[in-house]
Amino acid sequence: MSDRIAAHGPMRGSNGVAFGPDGRLYVAQFLSGLISAVDISTGDVETVVDAGSPVRSPDDLAFGADGSMYITDLVPGRVWRRDPGGEYSLVSGEVALANGITCAGDRLFVNEMRMGGRLFELFPDGGEPVVLAEGLAMGNAMQLGPDGFLYYPHMMTGQVHRVSPDGGAPELVASGVHEPVAVRFDLDGTLLVLSRGVAGIVTRIDLATGRRELVESGLPGLDNAAFDSENRMFVSSFAGGGIAELHPDGRTREIVPQGFAGPFGVAVYRAGTVFAGDHYRVTSVDGDAVTMREMLVFTHGVAADGDLLHVTSQYGDVRTYDPLDRTTRTRASGLDQPMGLAARAGTLVVAEAGAGRIVVIGEVDGITVLAEGFDHPVDVTVDDSDCWFTDEARGAVFRIGQEEPLLADLAAPQGLTLHEGTLYVVESGRGRLHALDLATGECRVVAEDLAVAPPVESPGLFAYGMPGVPRRFAGVAAAPDGSLYVSANGEGTVVRVVP
Repeated sequence: MSDRIAAHGPMRGSNGVAFGPDGRLYVAQFLSGLISAVDISTGDVETVVDAGSPVRSPDDLAFGADGSMYITDLVPGRVWRRDPGGEYSLVSGEVALANGITCAGDRLFVNEMRMGGRLFELFPDGGEPVVLAEGLAMGNAMQLGPDGFLYYPHMMTGQVHRVSPDGGAPELVASGVHEPVAVRFDLDGTLLVLSRGVAGIVTRIDLATGRRELVESGLPGLDNAAFDSENRMFVSSFAGGGIAELHPDGRTREIVPQGFAGPFGVAVYRAGTVFAGDHYRVTSVDGDAVTMREMLVFTHGVAADGDLLHVTSQYGDVRTYDPLDRTTRTRASGLDQPMGLAARAGTLVVAEAGAGRIVVIGEVDGITVLAEGFDHPVDVTVDDSDCWFTDEARGAVFRIGQEEPLLADLAAPQGLTLHEGTLYVVESGRGRLHALDLATGECRVVAEDLAVAPPVESPGLFAYGMPGVPRRFAGVAAAPDGSLYVSANGEGTVVRVVP
């Protein structure tokens, strides 16, 4: 028996937003590679750019005067045009980490989300790009202001700059802005700067007087905003997805519900609380709602350990997080794609997929190699004396110190957990959960047709030091009562399985 314990959201994170000629709000979704159109009055969501398009990781979008949609494709560094008939053409393949994009009449402007980035004018007819500004400290969502200047954030320095579309030296508009990620103007000409932080802060700046007003929305990980013809503000969240209307006083109204970006690793914490690693954050499942616990970016693996949680990061870090006092310490860094992990007697055992090895992080955080020479180990589980792991590339489950696999001929085995002498394995390639009795060697399938996504290679995981689209990872964890929780990343939910 299996059942969802978390409702799935229709978006895996929401990024750039813009109203289209048809009055719907178009939403770029970097992680899923999709662009959806949202009817603001009903909340209905329609996918208009799907996984079969040439766009891999859409991060922002804008509409030209002729109704064409222009899209920044972040990881491969491309800018696309999708004409009103749905045909795609490549505008540029030379913009590194293409992110912020805006149209001013027939003119198209794009910036780069990297240190030392540039701001360009691009020409869809094939003209040579023109650099308008350099030295951006990670650019992002930008807009043409009522004064005719292009306004854009420096994410890493907390600044907003502007530059003339016709060239000239950029000017500093505001400094000390709270974690700026997007610059937007409402219909009254007020500058609003969205924060990517936990509190969901929006800074309103009167350009004439310099007066600032901070509004706290409580929406973590704001990414972008758009205003409709009634000057209503609609915002996206890279962390939780969905779309919300944000009122000037900070009140919000849900238009499209939030949900998981993954999920990836899963763990059962004290009193049965289920935690999941969700790429940009650590989440818990409360009722059927997904609640953000901490913005621990690029989190994948999660392991429960008494009062603590341990997580792995796409950046190569392993961190220990205390949900009670909300503190975090880094246990290791520089690992090559660490994924699943397990805790044992004060140490951490980690599957380092990119290096093909299993490593141990000691109580004082030193790293030792437990075993190596594997193809792509994804998850580990331990007891007092033994360690088992899945090797996705070999399609097998191994015990450390034993050459022959315990299970073989699996299609992309990933999540692994041990409960009362039984190993449970997520076979992501076939959507199945296996149970292996270690005493008898008997193996049976305890769940089928699970909505887990098979792994898909994503070239360019890192570009210019920035993470790209993560590699999928379906975790599993056991509760004290024997219930199993699987991260059903194929549909963005967590599933409870009772063997």
